[in-house]
Amino acid sequence: MPNKILFCATVDYHFEAFHLPMMEWFKQQGWEVHVAAKGALSLPFVDRKFELQIERSPIHSNNLQAYQELKKIIDDQQYNIIHCHTPMGGVLARLAAASARRKGTKVIYTAHGFHFCKGASLLNWLLYYPIEKNLSRLTDCLITINDEDYRLAVSRRFKAKRIAHVHGVGVNTVRYKPVQKIEKWRLRQEYDYRTDDFLFFYAAEFNKNKNHQLLLHALATIKEQVPHARLLLAGKGPLLEAAKELAEKLGITSMVNFLGYRKDIDQLLSMCDIAVASSLREGLPVNIMEAMACGLPVIATRNRGHSELVVEGDNGFITEPSDMALFASRMKLLSESLELRQQMGMRSEQLVKKYGLLQVQQELGSIYKSYMPEERNEAESQYRRAYI
Repeated sequence: MPNKILFCATVDYHFEAFHLPMMEWFKQQGWEVHVAAKGALSLPFVDRKFELQIERSPIHSNNLQAYQELKKIIDDQQYNIIHCHTPMGGVLARLAAASARRKGTKVIYTAHGFHFCKGASLLNWLLYYPIEKNLSRLTDCLITINDEDYRLAVSRRFKAKRIAHVHGVGVNTVRYKPVQKIEKWRLRQEYDYRTDDFLFFYAAEFNKNKNHQLLLHALATIKEQVPHARLLLAGKGPLLEAAKELAEKLGITSMVNFLGYRKDIDQLLSMCDIAVASSLREGLPVNIMEAMACGLPVIATRNRGHSELVVEGDNGFITEPSDMALFASRMKLLSESLELRQQMGMRSEQLVKKYGLLQVQQELGSIYKSYMPEERNEAESQYRRAYI
């Protein structure tokens, strides 16, 4: 029987966005790769895909059926490793794998940003903290992707057998990289922008957490001082129409481009001047890492993920999520100083190196190998040779 791993998450596009490199890595090791999630995407490097009706809401009735189906899949398939992601994917997979774990299956959970954290609401602490702490008992390795979550899991004595810190999901620094001015101008011509336009960029789903209204209000504040400013917003989501209505109300419709879901973020970033990020909560945001890899300075709101990537006054600026005036002034300041943008952009390139895809693959590969049957057997053999 081949060695098998199951990746589980709430939705399948989570794998497409973040985990294909490690799925390919497992295929290179000769493993069979299965995934379980909601959605009908066709994913490369996957031998078998199970579509489950997992819902983000913890109280949705579909999750009970998803749990039952997932438990049967796990019991039937006899996986060596199960790696679960996202809050509900992590809950259902760890509960469903409890009996399989007693038979030797290793369960890994990556917390892509605990919903309880410094500054989080009391409701989040009351709801999510006890769930995560109790489920840590059913976890062989809890992976955190930022320092704050790692320290929290350790200090609160989560009962996972192992708690590890990995530098995110990895940014592809071959694809995301700075370009020469001539290439930047060529891209602007291709995308119908002027060479003297000043381009701010943000890629994020339009939802409450991403806080797009902060950016729109900030842009409206500087529209007279920076008349060639353009705010490029990539993404879709439930609050997209509300954002369009706000832009119209603020009189900045001509300055805001709603780009929809995009697969050319690398090219869009390469032609822009500054990355902005307004979200209230982040684990370790890929959109910021991609912007940094492209050599852009970043203006971002304060949260644990942004604060780990953006150093105030070094590669960008950090503001409070409610301080629209300061955010706007930082946008204006950077628009006026090419020298400052270049200095901060170079620092972004330097700081992002430890979050590169190769680095993260090595970190994750080391964790995976410690749970692979061949690796465990070799470790046991070395122990016997050394001490017996």
